[in-house]
Amino acid sequence: GRGKDGHQCRNSNTTSIISSTDTPGHSDFITSYSYPNDWRSPQNNNLWQEENGINNPCPSGYRLPTDDEWEAEIATWTSDDASGAYGSVLKLPVAGYRSYSSGSLDDVGTRGYYWSSTVSGTNAHYLLFSSSTASMPTSKRAFGFSVRCLKD
Repeated sequence: GRGKDGHQCRNSNTTSIISSTDTPGHSDFITSYSYPNDWRSPQNNNLWQEENGINNPCPSGYRLPTDDEWEAEIATWTSDDASGAYGSVLKLPVAGYRSYSSGSLDDVGTRGYYWSSTVSGTNAHYLLFSSSTASMPTSKRAFGFSVRCLKD
């Protein structure tokens, strides 16, 4: 749910100091070791909602897809896996993710993780794909997953 402020860079510094505001005021990736494993406390469910949402990381006129929109995208792929993701018009790579607990990069080259704008309790939905599957699970909001913007 953070805006682009430098924390999204793969080599940004990390901090374990949770933000109490929507804009932390620094470019560090915030790690989280305790429930609900979010970079912000208290949580804010309205950070990426629609084009004019708070902290929308997309350019003007763009927004993050909902989980339903990601599901519809998966349905257009030739296969429900990383090959289908990269073979789609979106050319989604297996970029991996940044760990919510350590800030390390994991699964680079083997899995793709892409946020949706849909929250679910203390978690959020995301698109996950690997060499054998594609799905829309939920996970902790402190993870550093990729984003793909849609034009409205």
